[in-house]
Amino acid sequence: MPDSIVIIPTYNEKENIERMIRKVFTLPHDFHVLIIDDGSPDGTATIVKQLQHEFDGKLFIEERSGKQGLGTAYIHGFKWAVAHHYDFIFEMDADFSHNPDDLLRLRQACIDGADAAIGSRYIKGVNVVNWPMSRVLMSFFASVYVRFITGIDVQDATAGFMCYKRKVLETLNLDKIKFVGYAFQIEMKYTSIKHGFKVTEVPIIFTDRTAGTSKMSSGIFKEAFFGVIQMKINSIFRKYPEG
Repeated sequence: MPDSIVIIPTYNEKENIERMIRKVFTLPHDFHVLIIDDGSPDGTATIVKQLQHEFDGKLFIEERSGKQGLGTAYIHGFKWAVAHHYDFIFEMDADFSHNPDDLLRLRQACIDGADAAIGSRYIKGVNVVNWPMSRVLMSFFASVYVRFITGIDVQDATAGFMCYKRKVLETLNLDKIKFVGYAFQIEMKYTSIKHGFKVTEVPIIFTDRTAGTSKMSSGIFKEAFFGVIQMKINSIFRKYPEG
């Protein structure tokens, strides 16, 4: 059985999902793909289920009713992947803002000793394409803010392109991960580091979507801003077993 699975949450990604799935399956390592679809009304899930006939035993889908948030989608996928004994568990977007070719580099970073690898936009300057400057600055300074509040040395704390070794997800109490947007990504990194796991950053180039609609909202930014403070305060009263 292959050791790697890529978890891709979807909501209305019919323009991208087939191309993304086919691209992952052309990579020179044998990845499986798990789609977590939150009841996309545009037929995203139908496209995936049609492709399952072509990629039998390699492509999986979990369907949920309605939009339940990015964080809960990944937690659902993490639990599924751990239960199916994958060693390297990835998270990435469906819209090609994350280059599937970089899956190989994230996996290699974990083979080379990291417990989790971040596809980082900011480890070598600012590597973002097609974003307005306002959003680049907001994202960049969000990570500066996270470092200031939490003390963790991560340049791209809100990154959503990750590889986790199974032992990380087995050790973390995933039911205690509560945030759903940007703050979910921050909480996962922070909690992994607090457990003593080695988290490394791999430089990537992030390219904003060219098809489909962004799911970003002001509520996601508010959750991240206030959630980081809440997370830091909560951590003072919590014991983290070593991973």
